[in-house]
Amino acid sequence: MHLHNPLHSPPKIALISLGCAKNLVDSEILLGSAASAGFEFTSSPQDADILVVNTCGFIDSAKEESIEAILEAHQERGMRKRTGQKLVVAGCLSQRFSTELARELRNEVDAFLGLDQVAQAGQIFLSLLSDHPNPTDDPLILVQRHSRFLPDWDTPRFRLTPPHYAYVKIAEGCNHPCSFCVIPQMRGRHRSRQIHSIVNEVRLLVQQGVKEINLISQDTTYYGIDLWPTKPQPSQPLDPSRGPTLIHLLDELAQIEGDFWIRILYTHPAHWSDALIASIAKNPKVVPYVDIPLQHSHPDILNSMQRQTSRQHIEELVAKLRANIPNLAIRTTFIVGFPGESDAHFHDLLDFIQTHRFERLGIFTYSQEEGSRAAKLPHQVPQSVKRQRFHIAMQTQKRIAQQLALKQVGKTIRILADSQYSARSQHDAPDIDTKVILKKPLQPGQFHNVKIISANSYDLVAIAESADIN
Repeated sequence: MHLHNPLHSPPKIALISLGCAKNLVDSEILLGSAASAGFEFTSSPQDADILVVNTCGFIDSAKEESIEAILEAHQERGMRKRTGQKLVVAGCLSQRFSTELARELRNEVDAFLGLDQVAQAGQIFLSLLSDHPNPTDDPLILVQRHSRFLPDWDTPRFRLTPPHYAYVKIAEGCNHPCSFCVIPQMRGRHRSRQIHSIVNEVRLLVQQGVKEINLISQDTTYYGIDLWPTKPQPSQPLDPSRGPTLIHLLDELAQIEGDFWIRILYTHPAHWSDALIASIAKNPKVVPYVDIPLQHSHPDILNSMQRQTSRQHIEELVAKLRANIPNLAIRTTFIVGFPGESDAHFHDLLDFIQTHRFERLGIFTYSQEEGSRAAKLPHQVPQSVKRQRFHIAMQTQKRIAQQLALKQVGKTIRILADSQYSARSQHDAPDIDTKVILKKPLQPGQFHNVKIISANSYDLVAIAESADIN
């Protein structure tokens, strides 16, 4: 195979990664595969032989961002194009709309990759750069209809996060029937990795100096249940004795030597149990942080969303979490403007937010996703109403967050420094939560003790204690 490179130097790849942490892991695997095939990574698109846009297709704004990134990448390479450069689109948008995109972007894109092709991306890229011409002018579509891929601990990865934290995907896919969501159609049914595979990966990351392990999947609380000999009914409490669960995984991860945090992201309220709460409370490596998207509070909307949880269940769960996990911060998200959401439903949500005073909270406006059940529901809410409700809910949360931040002033906390002047507490996940602003520089990538001296809107301002932890 002959590459279009007269000096026979290694081919180069540049990547634009969009979307959530789960998509970022896919990007890392894609680059790992490329590196195994002999590619070198470059941050300059104009120097790349292969330019990849790893897209997000979750909601309208993400899809628009992805399309803009593809068009900008094409325009950029048109201005300063490397000879024979190929533009490849990967990720959720490609998985979901490859046929439509290939028709609309046939002059811009050379190939579309699905979610299951990331681990074979290197060989695919070499083929694209070969001397064998494409028999048609149409982009190549390399997408399997039903996604089944699951990474292992030794799957090659080129990490894109800073050296001190990493994301570990413990499962892929989703079994939930949420009416607003099309993720199961894109990423397939839930499938869990084996515990030993995850433990091996985390052990290796810790040996490499990683201080924070962020466990991710579409639903981390459902981890392992698909591996049980018989599946539980939706109404049954989860019994850890029946098979592997997140509890067993956390117990195994706790045995890994080293000083590091474990953060659990993307939990679902339907699969929490008293045993899981107790497991988190007793595990010194698991930070007291619960990420649990609740989506709404009113029974009518929860039922229409097909969330599998009642208002009563949610309130009882929040109370149990706060009562049993010391120093807990709860992060949640809500959707405003869901079809049929009345003013009364929305004000119920505002009351719920004010009552429970969540430490971290995000608001999404409902996105009418093609192929979802909710897209066909009557009484779609106008965009202007959605935007108004978004701003009201965020202003409500901003007041709560500022009040909670002021209560931290004077306390000494442990932080993980992301840079000399920016850090995060146990209550802050990378990229999505608040920061601890450092008045004096500290060593990045290490734990430190700091004293909170003021609060700046959502963020805290701190100075290192004399007995600083390194």
